[in-house]
Amino acid sequence: MAVPPRGRVSSGKAQPAAPAAPSTSCAALTPPPRPAMALPAAAYEAAVPPRPACAYTSCYCEENVWKLCDYIRSQHQYPLEEFYAVFISNDSRMIPLWKQKSGHGDEPVVWDYHVILLHVSSGKQNFIYDLDTVLPFPCPFDVYSVEAFRLDDSLRPEFHRKIRMIRADLYLKTFASDRSHMKDANGKWQKPPPSYPCIETAGSSKKALIPSSFCPLIRLQDELG
Repeated sequence: MAVPPRGRVSSGKAQPAAPAAPSTSCAALTPPPRPAMALPAAAYEAAVPPRPACAYTSCYCEENVWKLCDYIRSQHQYPLEEFYAVFISNDSRMIPLWKQKSGHGDEPVVWDYHVILLHVSSGKQNFIYDLDTVLPFPCPFDVYSVEAFRLDDSLRPEFHRKIRMIRADLYLKTFASDRSHMKDANGKWQKPPPSYPCIETAGSSKKALIPSSFCPLIRLQDELG
């Protein structure tokens, strides 16, 4: 398969070079340690509204996550420091994820990158917020890891995932995008942009956000320990 063009695109089909890996109980990435205080998992309350009420634009996951962080900051329900924007990509910009809305059955979708939100909860479970998954929203970390990430062992090296975790408060301060990475060589949108203005923060200059700018990335397999 050719390297995807600039911007987030999905083949919508399983890739021959990335066969479906068996489910595993191992976590695909290791979150930071939980705070000392523990609450029953059943007591967890979502940090954002139900999925249909969240700001969402298909193929603009980095902005969707920024909007989630912004909402969480405004509500003061949880400490913002418990949340992380998680960038997933690799040098080939081909990363398979399962249980995506644009997928078919148990076939993976191959993105050039994807961004999700991690909540390192004070309870017994951590949670993933992914507006592009068919899994629950939010989804318990262990469930998302098994169902969406799976393991790199059954994948060719060019499909191995790398991650970069960015604390939500830093992400809100420094993220910016002029969305130019979502235009083709003729300046046409590959996917329709969000209706709101480009995100530009005081701590950043407005520029296209490319996942490789968040180097160094960490191999998911290395996080298994």
